[in-house]
Amino acid sequence: MADEVTLIIRGGTVVDGSGGAPFEADVAVAGGRIAEVGRLGPAPRGVEEISAKGLIVTPGFVDIHTHYDAQATWSERLDSSSLHGVTTALIGNCGVGFAPCRPERREALIKLMEGVEDLPEVVLAEGLPWNWESFPDFMEALAARRWDMDVAAQVTHAPLRVHVMGERAEAHAEATEAEIAEMARLAAEGIRAGALGFSTSRAIAHRTLDGRHIPTLGTPEAELEAIGRAVGEAGASWLQVISDFDEPEEEFDRLKRIAAASGRPLTFSLLQRESRPWLWRFLLDRIEAANREGVPMTGQVMARPVGLMLGFELSQHPFIARPSWRRVAHLPFDQKMRALRDPALQAALLAEETPDPMLRARLNTWDMIFPLGDPPDYEPPPEASVGAVARARGMDPAALCWEWMMERGGRAILNRPIINYADRDLEAVRAMVEHPRTLMGLGDGGAHVGIICDASSTTHMLAYWTRDRVRGPRLPLEFAVRRLTRDNALALGLADRGLVAPGHKADLNVIDYARLQVRPPRMAYDLPAGGKRLVQGADGYVATIVAGQPVYREGEPTGALPGRLVRGARRAAA
Repeated sequence: MADEVTLIIRGGTVVDGSGGAPFEADVAVAGGRIAEVGRLGPAPRGVEEISAKGLIVTPGFVDIHTHYDAQATWSERLDSSSLHGVTTALIGNCGVGFAPCRPERREALIKLMEGVEDLPEVVLAEGLPWNWESFPDFMEALAARRWDMDVAAQVTHAPLRVHVMGERAEAHAEATEAEIAEMARLAAEGIRAGALGFSTSRAIAHRTLDGRHIPTLGTPEAELEAIGRAVGEAGASWLQVISDFDEPEEEFDRLKRIAAASGRPLTFSLLQRESRPWLWRFLLDRIEAANREGVPMTGQVMARPVGLMLGFELSQHPFIARPSWRRVAHLPFDQKMRALRDPALQAALLAEETPDPMLRARLNTWDMIFPLGDPPDYEPPPEASVGAVARARGMDPAALCWEWMMERGGRAILNRPIINYADRDLEAVRAMVEHPRTLMGLGDGGAHVGIICDASSTTHMLAYWTRDRVRGPRLPLEFAVRRLTRDNALALGLADRGLVAPGHKADLNVIDYARLQVRPPRMAYDLPAGGKRLVQGADGYVATIVAGQPVYREGEPTGALPGRLVRGARRAAA
């Protein structure tokens, strides 16, 4: 007997995820799946209806790059992503995670996650339940939980190396043949337990707070090829990599050989860097060539700058590395603000320089620091920078920066674009987003919680790129929706979602497109041990639905938690 209809979304403009033209239709849900799309008759008695007249109806967004590995073990809500229409999130990116892990290695993995993804050690130490040791154990622990979205996982390289090699992994020793074979076996075991892929990091910036590099940095090709073959044979959807590409041609060719050996697609972070603003184009050309040669590779891209949120309440700001800051760094926020209103302390901080040249370039390049604004502006013009406005006013840019940061009781936030803004606009980003061999990702939800909140990038892509952009061409709404839904779902092997069509999973968004807007981020103190994190909401999400159940209405949780662990690839609807 067919499942009975439990929900009808009535009269909306369906942007179905296929990239096709929007159309007006009703959507009926039964048994957690889409039962019918079209003109439907009156609803049976007792069936919930959502009026979507004048609204758009889209598939739920599929976020392929998050770091909710820890949050998913202690929280039922995976916000901020769930506040921005995401209904499926992939964890275990960039080679960092918490399984497999012996008890004596827990501290090492905590310190690594703290350094790489800006999750405080005290938060992880108190929050992680550690009710697992092997990767299959970790999957069982996740499978016992419920969330406001579905979660899929990857096997991560750093824990694998530490588990097999111990301290030798942290010392970047070369693995023996036996150790490589064991890592390959365990990685394949993780795929058979339901992980969708395998991830590793080759980025020099990924290190613990005491400066030790991630254990996977410089991993020999033979190790990665062996693991790639094993996870490919076990059925992985893909391999995910982050790399500096310091030697672009050599590194790309290495990754291409690893992808070919695995027999699976390989995806890596593709960004425009300030130091080498041309590199993204070089890598995109190489991606095109690899695919022509039969080696599937994609770049994960972000539709806005990736940067630092700066403020006195946040983890970074332009004065944080100056000597006098040590006098107040340890104080709670309210006491800190009282101290910062002392003219003598202000004068000292303004007069000092940031000693470290790399930090100085990051935190005191005044022409690349902007007010974030309300609503946030992620493509600010050069004349809006601290440096430009200070010159126009004939004042010290550090003093102007201080003045702006003291607004809203010292809670004002400035934006320092680090990546994707070398040209002071988003035209390079548009080229990356429009390319057929890229995927939308890099929101990093659950990571960098004191300096970044890019989980809102799904909302920003729809509101800004399809409606509000004035500094260059816009994107069609149906294209943007497809990029956030069907393209990502298929790339992960989750063909059962990302499309508003009968038989597909009833993960849906009902959106007031005219009201859709990203709100400014705010600091919340709701992590374990009272840890702080940036949270960012949105306006315009009338309803977000997971497996046929509304989980949010107008940005407020309904209490429903239909989200489950996704184990393995999913076939398309029959």
